[in-house]
Amino acid sequence: MVKGYEVVIGLETHAELNTESKIYCSCKNQFGLEVNTQVCPICMGMPGALPTLNEKVVDYAIKMGHALNCKINSVCKQDRKNYFYPDLPKAYQISQAEVPLCENGYVDVYVDGEERRIGITRIHIEEDAGKLLHSDKFSGSLVDLNRCGVPLIEIVSEPDMRSSAEAKAYLETLKSILQYLDICDCKMQEGSIRCDVNVSVHKPGEPLGTRSEMKNVNSFSAAVRGIDYEVNRQIELLESGSKVVQETRRWDDDKGISVSMRSKEDAQDYRYFPEPDLLTIVVDKDRINALKAEIPELPNKKLIRYIKEFGLSLKEATAISENVAKANFFDECVASGEVSPKSVCNWLLGDIAKYENANNIAITETPVTPQKLVELIKVIESGKISNAAGKTVFEVIIKEDKEIEDVIKEKSLAQVSDLSALEAIANEVLSSNEKSINDYKSGKTNALGFLVGQCMKASKGKANPSMMKEIILKKIEG
Repeated sequence: MVKGYEVVIGLETHAELNTESKIYCSCKNQFGLEVNTQVCPICMGMPGALPTLNEKVVDYAIKMGHALNCKINSVCKQDRKNYFYPDLPKAYQISQAEVPLCENGYVDVYVDGEERRIGITRIHIEEDAGKLLHSDKFSGSLVDLNRCGVPLIEIVSEPDMRSSAEAKAYLETLKSILQYLDICDCKMQEGSIRCDVNVSVHKPGEPLGTRSEMKNVNSFSAAVRGIDYEVNRQIELLESGSKVVQETRRWDDDKGISVSMRSKEDAQDYRYFPEPDLLTIVVDKDRINALKAEIPELPNKKLIRYIKEFGLSLKEATAISENVAKANFFDECVASGEVSPKSVCNWLLGDIAKYENANNIAITETPVTPQKLVELIKVIESGKISNAAGKTVFEVIIKEDKEIEDVIKEKSLAQVSDLSALEAIANEVLSSNEKSINDYKSGKTNALGFLVGQCMKASKGKANPSMMKEIILKKIEG
């Protein structure tokens, strides 16, 4: 609820598929190449050029359909969506209208400590349009057709989201799933994943309000800002006695506003009709089932499992599950059954993440393997070395190919756990810190930390801190 109004949000998310070639021709599907170098008569829309469907596009779309719990239509067709725009040389886009490849699915997302289920209306395949180039170096606009024919899947949600936070969680979940399936690189700065946002507001108990569609949303944070702006804009209109009109708006993230582009088209405005140059798509059941068998455990499922089974916080579980390499590393460590999941999490998001960021590398490129990390955590959790000493070991093994036990010996890092030796240290510290003992007895509990710290200092950091604390307590309270 915002100012007494219910918010309704639906998203249309476009993801560029990372196939080697385009959807209907053999031109290279690659970002950043010289302008208009990856084009041919088919993707340039030359008269008489005939398209041929890239089978990999169908496979990738079906995988996403399985991941989002969709019904897969084994028989479907493609349609022409007719509209004129300078970057669309054919004046139509090949898409899917009545019968999409995938439909009637859902995805579970985690928002504010709760699971939310967002319905998926459909996933269909289509081709991308070209790109208009604008610059102060020339007047007017130029057209780059390299992007024409790049394969897309459009994922259309049900209007099930009720806040910008839910929309962001949904988008982040889709992004992670696409990356887990390895069908889209999700580089938003390159336009690999982008979304159109549909927003409406209404009073509780009243029919749904008139929606507006917002385009040019090129980041998830921009989607949040755009949604919040549009919600407030519509509420202000209604509160002033005006009406919300159905229209397409453009989000200007620099100015933090949306501006009207045109009245919103309905489906009939596109004059859809079956694509006459392409055959009906028929996918046999065995192929559909085989593609389903390739789906790994997905990030939204991992996130919920990490929270419920391992007690990780939402922030921790998200940071690990959203990165497929990091999640695989974590799972392999935990599967050993020899160390606590929380310790693995702390190392992954602490020292290892710091090393990754400092060197601009992925976890798979670091010298530390899951087996090595498990070995390090084991010697810490067993009490053989302290956590501080563990960090010293880590700094060595991340740079040198050395065994953990050898580093511990070379640097004399093994903790002192011998009871008589620790008691001797405690006696020495207590005899010269009578004031701290009295402070503790009078209720100043932080004095205990000081005494333990003095013991650790006297042992040059080698004393077992938990044993040291127990010994100090026993002697003071004894």
